[in-house]
Amino acid sequence: MTITLQQLDTPAAVIDTARMERNIARMQQRMNALGVRFRPHVKTAKCIEVARAQLAAGATGITVSTLKEAEQFFQAGIGDILYAVTIDPAKLPRALALIRKGCALTLVVDNPAAATALADFGRAHDCVFAVLIEVDTDGHRSGIGPEEEVLLEVAGILQRGGARVAGVMTHAGSSYELNTQEALAALAEQERAGCVRAAQRIRAAGIACDIVSVGSTPTALAAAALDGVTEVRAGVYVFFDLVMHNVGVCAPEDIALSVLATVIGHQPEKGWAILDAGWMAMSRDRGTAKQSHDFGYGLPCTIDGRPLTGYVLSGANQEHGILSAVHPEAVNQGEHIVTRFPIGARLRILPNHACATGAQYPQYLALSPDGALTRWERFHGW
Repeated sequence: MTITLQQLDTPAAVIDTARMERNIARMQQRMNALGVRFRPHVKTAKCIEVARAQLAAGATGITVSTLKEAEQFFQAGIGDILYAVTIDPAKLPRALALIRKGCALTLVVDNPAAATALADFGRAHDCVFAVLIEVDTDGHRSGIGPEEEVLLEVAGILQRGGARVAGVMTHAGSSYELNTQEALAALAEQERAGCVRAAQRIRAAGIACDIVSVGSTPTALAAAALDGVTEVRAGVYVFFDLVMHNVGVCAPEDIALSVLATVIGHQPEKGWAILDAGWMAMSRDRGTAKQSHDFGYGLPCTIDGRPLTGYVLSGANQEHGILSAVHPEAVNQGEHIVTRFPIGARLRILPNHACATGAQYPQYLALSPDGALTRWERFHGW
Protein backbone atom coordinates (compact mmCIF):
# COMPACT_ATOMS: atom_id res chain seq x y z
CA MET A 1 0.00 0.00 0.00
CA THR A 2 1.30 3.43 -0.95
CA ILE A 3 1.73 5.80 1.99
CA THR A 4 1.18 9.53 1.52
CA LEU A 5 2.29 12.54 3.53
CA GLN A 6 -1.24 12.76 4.93
CA GLN A 7 -0.93 9.22 6.32
CA LEU A 8 2.51 9.42 7.95
CA ASP A 9 2.93 9.55 11.69
CA THR A 10 4.31 12.94 12.64
CA PRO A 11 6.79 14.39 13.19
CA ALA A 12 8.73 12.87 10.30
CA ALA A 13 11.85 13.93 8.39
CA VAL A 14 11.06 14.30 4.69
CA ILE A 15 13.59 14.61 1.86
CA ASP A 16 12.38 16.19 -1.36
CA THR A 17 14.43 14.06 -3.75
CA ALA A 18 13.99 16.41 -6.72
CA ARG A 19 15.45 19.29 -4.73
CA MET A 20 18.23 17.08 -3.38
CA GLU A 21 19.22 15.89 -6.86
CA ARG A 22 19.21 19.48 -8.12
CA ASN A 23 21.47 20.54 -5.26
CA ILE A 24 23.86 17.65 -5.92
CA ALA A 25 24.03 18.47 -9.63
CA ARG A 26 24.63 22.17 -8.94
CA MET A 27 27.62 21.52 -6.68
CA GLN A 28 29.15 18.79 -8.82
CA GLN A 29 28.88 20.90 -11.97
CA ARG A 30 30.61 23.77 -10.19
CA MET A 31 33.46 21.55 -9.02
CA ASN A 32 33.85 20.15 -12.52
CA ALA A 33 34.04 23.68 -13.92
CA LEU A 34 36.70 24.61 -11.35
CA GLY A 35 38.71 21.52 -12.24
CA VAL A 36 38.89 19.91 -8.78
CA ARG A 37 37.85 16.61 -7.26
CA PHE A 38 34.82 16.74 -5.01
CA ARG A 39 34.68 14.79 -1.75
CA PRO A 40 31.29 15.54 -0.14
CA HIS A 41 30.94 15.61 3.62
CA VAL A 42 28.27 13.03 4.35
CA LYS A 43 27.72 14.03 8.00
CA THR A 44 24.70 16.10 6.97
CA ALA A 45 22.58 13.19 5.80
CA LYS A 46 24.48 10.16 7.20
CA CYS A 47 22.49 8.13 4.70
CA ILE A 48 23.78 5.64 2.17
CA GLU A 49 21.18 6.51 -0.49
CA VAL A 50 22.18 10.18 -0.35
CA ALA A 51 25.90 9.35 -0.53
CA ARG A 52 25.33 7.07 -3.50
CA ALA A 53 23.51 9.87 -5.32
CA GLN A 54 26.50 12.17 -4.69
CA LEU A 55 28.96 9.56 -5.96
CA ALA A 56 26.81 8.82 -8.99
CA ALA A 57 26.94 12.52 -9.88
CA GLY A 58 30.74 12.43 -9.95
CA ALA A 59 32.02 12.78 -6.38
CA THR A 60 35.33 11.08 -5.55
CA GLY A 61 35.21 9.47 -2.12
CA ILE A 62 33.48 10.87 0.95
CA THR A 63 34.27 12.86 4.09
CA VAL A 64 32.98 11.76 7.48
CA SER A 65 32.91 13.27 10.97
CA THR A 66 32.86 10.05 13.03
CA LEU A 67 34.50 6.65 12.82
CA LYS A 68 31.03 5.13 13.12
CA GLU A 69 30.18 6.78 9.81
CA ALA A 70 33.40 5.49 8.28
CA GLU A 71 32.63 1.94 9.43
CA GLN A 72 29.05 1.98 8.19
CA PHE A 73 29.75 3.62 4.84
CA PHE A 74 32.64 1.22 4.26
CA GLN A 75 30.36 -1.71 5.08
CA ALA A 76 27.95 -0.32 2.49
CA GLY A 77 30.67 -0.43 -0.16
CA ILE A 78 32.27 3.03 -0.09
CA GLY A 79 36.01 2.61 0.40
CA ASP A 80 37.65 6.04 -0.08
CA ILE A 81 37.04 7.92 3.17
CA LEU A 82 38.48 10.99 4.87
CA TYR A 83 37.83 11.14 8.63
CA ALA A 84 38.05 14.91 8.94
CA VAL A 85 38.44 15.30 12.72
CA THR A 86 41.78 15.19 14.53
CA ILE A 87 42.15 11.56 15.55
CA ASP A 88 41.85 10.68 19.23
CA PRO A 89 44.72 8.23 19.88
CA ALA A 90 42.27 5.92 21.66
CA LYS A 91 40.43 5.45 18.36
CA LEU A 92 43.49 4.34 16.39
CA PRO A 93 42.69 0.61 16.79
CA ARG A 94 39.34 1.19 15.10
CA ALA A 95 41.00 3.14 12.29
CA LEU A 96 43.57 0.37 11.84
CA ALA A 97 40.83 -2.27 11.71
CA LEU A 98 39.15 -0.39 8.88
CA ILE A 99 42.38 -0.07 6.93
CA ARG A 100 43.16 -3.76 7.33
CA LYS A 101 39.72 -4.59 5.91
CA GLY A 102 40.66 -2.64 2.78
CA CYS A 103 39.34 0.83 3.49
CA ALA A 104 41.38 3.70 2.01
CA LEU A 105 41.03 5.75 5.20
CA THR A 106 42.78 9.09 5.60
CA LEU A 107 43.17 10.60 9.05
CA VAL A 108 43.71 14.17 10.27
CA VAL A 109 45.94 15.75 12.93
CA ASP A 110 46.62 19.35 13.92
CA ASN A 111 49.13 19.12 16.78
CA PRO A 112 52.42 17.39 17.62
CA ALA A 113 50.98 15.20 20.40
CA ALA A 114 48.34 13.66 18.13
CA ALA A 115 50.89 13.26 15.33
CA THR A 116 53.35 11.51 17.66
CA ALA A 117 50.71 9.12 19.03
CA LEU A 118 49.55 8.29 15.51
CA ALA A 119 53.05 7.68 14.14
CA ASP A 120 54.06 5.61 17.18
CA PHE A 121 50.95 3.47 16.84
CA GLY A 122 51.56 2.99 13.12
CA ARG A 123 55.14 1.82 13.69
CA ALA A 124 54.05 -0.54 16.47
CA HIS A 125 51.44 -2.12 14.21
CA ASP A 126 53.35 -2.14 10.93
CA CYS A 127 51.02 0.38 9.32
CA VAL A 128 51.67 3.64 7.51
CA PHE A 129 48.68 5.93 8.06
CA ALA A 130 47.82 8.48 5.38
CA VAL A 131 47.38 11.80 7.17
CA LEU A 132 46.20 15.30 6.32
CA ILE A 133 47.42 18.17 8.49
CA GLU A 134 44.58 20.52 9.34
CA VAL A 135 45.31 24.16 8.54
CA ASP A 136 43.52 27.10 10.14
CA THR A 137 42.78 29.70 7.49
CA ASP A 138 40.14 31.80 9.25
CA GLY A 139 40.52 31.43 13.03
CA HIS A 140 37.18 29.71 13.25
CA ARG A 141 37.95 26.40 14.89
CA SER A 142 40.94 24.05 14.84
CA GLY A 143 44.08 23.71 12.76
CA ILE A 144 47.58 25.15 12.43
CA GLY A 145 48.21 28.55 10.85
CA PRO A 146 49.85 28.34 7.40
CA GLU A 147 52.92 30.24 8.61
CA GLU A 148 53.32 28.62 12.03
CA GLU A 149 56.53 26.69 12.70
CA VAL A 150 54.55 23.86 14.30
CA LEU A 151 53.22 23.00 10.84
CA LEU A 152 56.64 21.73 9.79
CA GLU A 153 57.14 20.09 13.18
CA VAL A 154 53.98 18.03 12.72
CA ALA A 155 54.92 17.15 9.15
CA GLY A 156 58.34 15.99 10.33
CA ILE A 157 56.85 13.80 13.06
CA LEU A 158 54.60 12.09 10.57
CA GLN A 159 57.48 11.32 8.23
CA ARG A 160 59.50 9.39 10.80
CA GLY A 161 57.60 6.20 10.12
CA GLY A 162 54.16 4.86 10.93
CA ALA A 163 52.54 7.66 8.96
CA ARG A 164 53.00 9.91 5.96
CA VAL A 165 51.86 13.38 5.03
CA ALA A 166 49.17 12.83 2.42
CA GLY A 167 48.39 16.54 2.30
CA VAL A 168 46.70 19.44 4.06
CA MET A 169 43.09 20.40 4.63
CA THR A 170 41.15 23.41 5.87
CA HIS A 171 37.55 24.43 6.52
CA ALA A 172 36.41 28.04 6.35
CA GLY A 173 33.66 27.67 8.92
CA SER A 174 33.42 31.42 9.42
CA SER A 175 31.70 31.56 6.02
CA TYR A 176 28.46 30.83 7.89
CA GLU A 177 28.75 34.30 9.43
CA LEU A 178 28.75 36.11 6.06
CA ASN A 179 25.91 37.12 3.77
CA THR A 180 27.27 38.78 0.63
CA GLN A 181 28.78 37.27 -2.49
CA GLU A 182 31.76 39.61 -2.24
CA ALA A 183 32.57 38.58 1.33
CA LEU A 184 32.13 34.89 0.54
CA ALA A 185 34.37 35.13 -2.52
CA ALA A 186 37.04 36.90 -0.47
CA LEU A 187 36.94 34.23 2.22
CA ALA A 188 37.05 31.48 -0.40
CA GLU A 189 40.26 33.00 -1.74
CA GLN A 190 41.66 33.33 1.78
CA GLU A 191 40.84 29.67 2.40
CA ARG A 192 42.46 28.61 -0.88
CA ALA A 193 45.56 30.73 -0.48
CA GLY A 194 46.18 29.70 3.12
CA CYS A 195 45.90 26.00 2.43
CA VAL A 196 48.05 26.21 -0.70
CA ARG A 197 50.67 28.18 1.24
CA ALA A 198 50.80 25.49 3.94
CA ALA A 199 51.36 22.84 1.27
CA GLN A 200 54.10 24.91 -0.32
CA ARG A 201 55.96 25.23 2.97
CA ILE A 202 55.78 21.48 3.60
CA ARG A 203 57.05 20.73 0.09
CA ALA A 204 59.87 23.27 0.51
CA ALA A 205 60.94 21.28 3.57
CA GLY A 206 61.39 18.23 1.34
CA ILE A 207 58.18 16.45 2.33
CA ALA A 208 55.62 15.36 -0.24
CA CYS A 209 52.22 17.03 0.12
CA ASP A 210 49.95 15.90 -2.69
CA ILE A 211 46.47 16.73 -1.41
CA VAL A 212 45.26 20.29 -0.85
CA SER A 213 41.70 19.97 0.45
CA VAL A 214 39.44 22.94 1.16
CA GLY A 215 35.80 23.55 1.56
CA SER A 216 32.57 24.67 3.10
CA THR A 217 29.28 24.94 1.27
CA PRO A 218 29.40 28.78 1.02
CA THR A 219 33.03 29.01 -0.10
CA ALA A 220 32.67 26.11 -2.53
CA LEU A 221 29.84 27.96 -4.23
CA ALA A 222 31.58 31.35 -4.09
CA ALA A 223 35.16 30.53 -5.14
CA ALA A 224 36.23 32.26 -8.35
CA ALA A 225 39.23 29.97 -8.86
CA LEU A 226 40.91 27.12 -7.00
CA ASP A 227 44.48 27.18 -8.28
CA GLY A 228 46.65 24.79 -6.28
CA VAL A 229 43.67 23.00 -4.72
CA THR A 230 43.18 19.31 -5.51
CA GLU A 231 39.83 18.63 -3.82
CA VAL A 232 36.88 20.38 -2.23
CA ARG A 233 34.66 19.22 0.62
CA ALA A 234 31.15 20.50 1.35
CA GLY A 235 28.22 18.90 3.12
CA VAL A 236 25.07 20.82 3.93
CA TYR A 237 24.57 21.80 0.27
CA VAL A 238 22.89 18.44 -0.33
CA PHE A 239 19.86 19.59 1.69
CA PHE A 240 20.62 23.28 2.36
CA ASP A 241 18.81 24.98 5.27
CA LEU A 242 17.70 28.35 6.58
CA VAL A 243 21.19 29.31 7.77
CA MET A 244 22.46 28.76 4.23
CA HIS A 245 19.52 30.79 2.92
CA ASN A 246 20.55 33.69 5.15
CA VAL A 247 24.17 33.30 4.02
CA GLY A 248 22.84 33.79 0.51
CA VAL A 249 23.70 30.53 -1.24
CA CYS A 250 20.19 29.07 -1.61
CA ALA A 251 16.52 29.96 -1.72
CA PRO A 252 13.89 28.39 0.57
CA GLU A 253 12.71 26.47 -2.47
CA ASP A 254 16.12 24.74 -2.62
CA ILE A 255 15.88 23.32 0.91
CA ALA A 256 15.37 19.58 0.50
CA LEU A 257 14.87 18.55 4.14
CA SER A 258 11.72 19.37 6.06
CA VAL A 259 9.89 18.11 9.12
CA LEU A 260 6.32 17.00 8.55
CA ALA A 261 4.16 18.17 11.46
CA THR A 262 0.49 18.25 12.44
CA VAL A 263 -1.57 21.02 14.03
CA ILE A 264 -2.77 19.63 17.38
CA GLY A 265 -4.14 22.71 19.14
CA HIS A 266 -4.51 26.48 19.40
CA GLN A 267 -4.02 29.33 21.82
CA PRO A 268 -6.23 31.88 20.02
CA GLU A 269 -5.68 34.68 22.52
CA LYS A 270 -1.93 34.42 21.85
CA GLY A 271 -2.25 33.91 18.10
CA TRP A 272 -0.67 30.45 18.31
CA ALA A 273 -1.20 27.18 16.51
CA ILE A 274 0.36 24.26 18.37
CA LEU A 275 2.23 21.62 16.34
CA ASP A 276 3.44 18.17 17.35
CA ALA A 277 7.00 19.12 16.38
CA GLY A 278 9.00 20.79 19.13
CA TRP A 279 12.74 21.01 19.63
CA MET A 280 13.05 17.23 19.77
CA ALA A 281 11.83 17.21 16.15
CA MET A 282 13.53 20.38 14.90
CA SER A 283 16.63 20.39 17.19
CA ARG A 284 17.56 23.24 19.50
CA ASP A 285 19.75 24.84 16.83
CA ARG A 286 18.83 28.51 16.59
CA GLY A 287 21.50 29.36 14.04
CA THR A 288 19.39 32.01 12.30
CA ALA A 289 18.99 34.02 15.53
CA LYS A 290 22.35 35.73 14.93
CA GLN A 291 21.69 36.31 11.24
CA SER A 292 19.80 38.97 9.33
CA HIS A 293 16.52 37.00 9.40
CA ASP A 294 15.53 35.02 12.48
CA PHE A 295 13.37 32.05 11.53
CA GLY A 296 12.80 30.94 15.11
CA TYR A 297 12.81 27.15 15.07
CA GLY A 298 11.89 26.86 11.40
CA LEU A 299 9.94 28.18 8.41
CA PRO A 300 6.52 26.53 7.90
CA CYS A 301 5.45 25.42 4.45
CA THR A 302 2.31 23.94 2.99
CA ILE A 303 2.24 20.17 2.70
CA ASP A 304 3.39 20.48 -0.92
CA GLY A 305 6.42 22.53 0.12
CA ARG A 306 5.43 26.14 -0.57
CA PRO A 307 6.88 28.49 2.10
CA LEU A 308 4.37 30.33 4.29
CA THR A 309 6.52 33.43 4.54
CA GLY A 310 4.17 35.27 6.89
CA TYR A 311 4.59 32.68 9.64
CA VAL A 312 7.36 31.19 11.76
CA LEU A 313 7.88 28.43 14.29
CA SER A 314 8.40 31.05 16.97
CA GLY A 315 8.84 28.77 19.95
CA ALA A 316 9.38 25.16 20.90
CA ASN A 317 9.09 22.90 23.90
CA GLN A 318 10.23 19.30 23.85
CA GLU A 319 7.25 17.96 21.87
CA HIS A 320 5.29 21.14 21.11
CA GLY A 321 6.03 23.70 18.43
CA ILE A 322 4.46 27.17 18.44
CA LEU A 323 3.42 28.54 15.07
CA SER A 324 2.61 32.24 14.90
CA ALA A 325 2.40 35.14 12.46
CA VAL A 326 5.56 37.13 11.84
CA HIS A 327 3.50 40.33 12.03
CA PRO A 328 0.52 39.42 14.24
CA GLU A 329 -0.72 42.99 14.23
CA ALA A 330 -1.55 42.55 10.54
CA VAL A 331 -4.21 39.90 11.21
CA ASN A 332 -6.92 39.14 13.73
CA GLN A 333 -4.61 36.75 15.53
CA GLY A 334 -6.96 34.38 17.29
CA GLU A 335 -9.63 33.95 14.62
CA HIS A 336 -7.11 33.90 11.82
CA ILE A 337 -4.75 31.29 13.29
CA VAL A 338 -7.60 28.85 14.03
CA THR A 339 -9.11 29.26 10.56
CA ARG A 340 -5.81 29.21 8.69
CA PHE A 341 -4.40 26.20 10.55
CA PRO A 342 -7.23 23.89 11.64
CA ILE A 343 -6.72 20.85 13.86
CA GLY A 344 -5.20 18.02 11.83
CA ALA A 345 -3.65 20.29 9.18
CA ARG A 346 -0.28 19.06 7.92
CA LEU A 347 2.69 21.38 7.43
CA ARG A 348 6.34 20.92 6.46
CA ILE A 349 8.84 22.93 8.51
CA LEU A 350 12.17 23.93 6.96
CA PRO A 351 15.04 23.66 9.49
CA ASN A 352 17.64 26.15 10.64
CA HIS A 353 20.41 23.54 10.44
CA ALA A 354 19.83 20.44 8.34
CA CYS A 355 22.59 18.45 10.07
CA ALA A 356 21.11 19.00 13.53
CA THR A 357 17.52 18.36 12.48
CA GLY A 358 18.42 15.20 10.56
CA ALA A 359 20.19 13.92 13.67
CA GLN A 360 16.85 13.75 15.50
CA TYR A 361 15.61 10.92 13.27
CA PRO A 362 16.54 7.26 12.67
CA GLN A 363 15.25 7.45 9.11
CA TYR A 364 14.10 9.79 6.38
CA LEU A 365 11.04 9.59 4.16
CA ALA A 366 12.28 10.25 0.63
CA LEU A 367 9.56 12.00 -1.35
CA SER A 368 9.79 11.58 -5.13
CA PRO A 369 8.15 13.96 -7.63
CA ASP A 370 5.27 11.52 -8.16
CA GLY A 371 4.46 11.59 -4.44
CA ALA A 372 5.87 8.16 -3.63
CA LEU A 373 7.61 7.77 -0.28
CA THR A 374 10.61 5.54 0.41
CA ARG A 375 12.21 4.92 3.79
CA TRP A 376 15.94 5.69 3.93
CA GLU A 377 17.81 4.70 7.06
CA ARG A 378 20.10 7.18 8.79
CA PHE A 379 23.35 6.28 10.57
CA HIS A 380 23.71 7.20 14.24
CA GLY A 381 26.44 7.28 16.87
CA TRP A 382 30.20 7.67 17.13
